[in-house]
Amino acid sequence: MKIRQTYILIGITMLSLSCSRPKDIIKYDDTNHEVATESSADDGVIEITILQVNDVYELSPLEGGKSGGMARVEKLHRDLVAKNPNTLLVHGGDFLNPSLMGMLKQDGVRVKGRQMIEMMNYMNFDLVAFGNHEFDLKYEELQQRLNESTFGWIGTNIKHVDGDDKSPFYIEHDGVRTDVPRYRVFHFTDIDGTELDLGFISATINSNPKDYVEYADFYESAKLVYQQVLPKSDLVLGLTHLKISQDKLFSRTLPDIPLIMGGHEHENSKDVVGKAVITKADANVRSVYVHHVIVDKKNNKTDITSELVIIDDTKEEDPGAAAIAKKWADFQLTSLGDVVDNPTDVIYHSDVKLDGRDTQIRSEQTNLGTIIAESMARVYGIDAAFVNGGSIRFDDQLEGDITGVDIFRALPYGGGVLKIKITGRQLVKVLQEGYLKAGTGAYLQLFGFEKDEEWKIGGKPIESNTIYEVAISDYLIKGYDIVSLKEGLPEIEEVYYPSETEQAADIRKVIIDFLKQK
Repeated sequence: MKIRQTYILIGITMLSLSCSRPKDIIKYDDTNHEVATESSADDGVIEITILQVNDVYELSPLEGGKSGGMARVEKLHRDLVAKNPNTLLVHGGDFLNPSLMGMLKQDGVRVKGRQMIEMMNYMNFDLVAFGNHEFDLKYEELQQRLNESTFGWIGTNIKHVDGDDKSPFYIEHDGVRTDVPRYRVFHFTDIDGTELDLGFISATINSNPKDYVEYADFYESAKLVYQQVLPKSDLVLGLTHLKISQDKLFSRTLPDIPLIMGGHEHENSKDVVGKAVITKADANVRSVYVHHVIVDKKNNKTDITSELVIIDDTKEEDPGAAAIAKKWADFQLTSLGDVVDNPTDVIYHSDVKLDGRDTQIRSEQTNLGTIIAESMARVYGIDAAFVNGGSIRFDDQLEGDITGVDIFRALPYGGGVLKIKITGRQLVKVLQEGYLKAGTGAYLQLFGFEKDEEWKIGGKPIESNTIYEVAISDYLIKGYDIVSLKEGLPEIEEVYYPSETEQAADIRKVIIDFLKQK
């Protein structure tokens, strides 16, 4: 038995996909129309189940296997389908990047989200929104991932830019290109013949500008596309990747959308705006949302119940998804084993969340930033260090048992820790420049420094003519992020580069050793 899900697209012909469903509910006649096998009067009521995830970069469970895991989500997904064949699996964006796995090379080519596409194809995702991190990839890499995907995408306010040409992103299978639509409509039929056309619109935050992407105003785009999908739908829902403040404005702009399933933030939330609900699950499927949508077409009523489900080690795994996750985990461990011994050993336990989320690490001092900078200072036995926030690339938080793999996840690019001798005058310029670049990867995570009316080191004002020793991440000495910190400038008197045999040659090893001793 199969239920046909019909996607209505803008600017192209109708596309129909089929997915496996229990055999005793729906069959197809020879004209390919849905026909209920059990005859009962159409009661006008139909229930749709939606399983929502967002911001997922890891296939395997985290925190020593205690939290998350896509195989556990797939087991839940299959259980939900068994209870209600009219079930959708949707993703609120951010999955191709960032991840440690994505930085590793397989057959000489960086993975760049290929592991996520394989898993999501297996899980039969129905619909995914673009997150800002999808555009971390080069265009050619993103196009490869699009072409490898067998699930549906939606892009309400984004277009591909190629010179002067602006057009929808597309997916190419067997030489046939299909545009990513601005909206989608799924067609459902239940056991007594009640039919429902369920529409979706989306919105993606403009936080990752690239020359191959145009972000239209998502409010105006949403209003326009909503008017296009509304006549084709009995009900319209939102699948977005926005800040929660933007989601709320989105909801107030389109108050008749009763449910907005969002992403971008990494902690679960449920907000009510008027008669609408906005939900976000925890990143890396530490939790998911299950929505039960009951539509009474005869009485023009919709009832939505949203349940947050914690994904932990009490949940069973789907064997097929677990095999995919293990394959990629083994590949990762083999790669890391060439760099550090026993990468899965627990090196530290934290009862608080160590914050490495993009927004925070690039705009304010975080506890994870402090730990990283302190480890850099201690490896040289000095009292001050800083690292560019942009080198911390996993957009996540660490909590509970922390392993070496977690540190590699946090800093997938690696790099060495340098020691410089710099005048106080130039040091203040560097610190101030980093401070003023809040919101970018050039923002500095510090140890040993503080700022009130003036910059201080070790609690004392920095003196212009004094020479200070400071540990820094090796990327910074190139002057790309902080122009006042570049080797060769007259007030940077010495730069020490560690040899390949020194621990300081790899910042991940420095942090791991530091945490082991805490």
